[in-house]
Amino acid sequence: MGLLTSLLTLPLAPVRAVTWVAQRVVDKAEEEYYDPAPIWRQLAELEQQLLRGEIDQDTFDLQEDELIDRLEEIAAFRQQLP
Repeated sequence: MGLLTSLLTLPLAPVRAVTWVAQRVVDKAEEEYYDPAPIWRQLAELEQQLLRGEIDQDTFDLQEDELIDRLEEIAAFRQQLP
């Protein structure tokens, strides 16, 4: 039965391969998108910009809120993982 099934589904092998590759690409993209390390680096750089006087407090607050929202999104996504 296994050999017969393999022979009958052989024409679908390229489709399964493309699906597998697409899933690996999606996995890698999610891994990079939901990595909190770059967000933490951006927060640190933002604070340094404020301390150096390159940005004002309002700009800092606005960008900090956006980055914190992003960290919350990442935390929510990671909680959903099995």
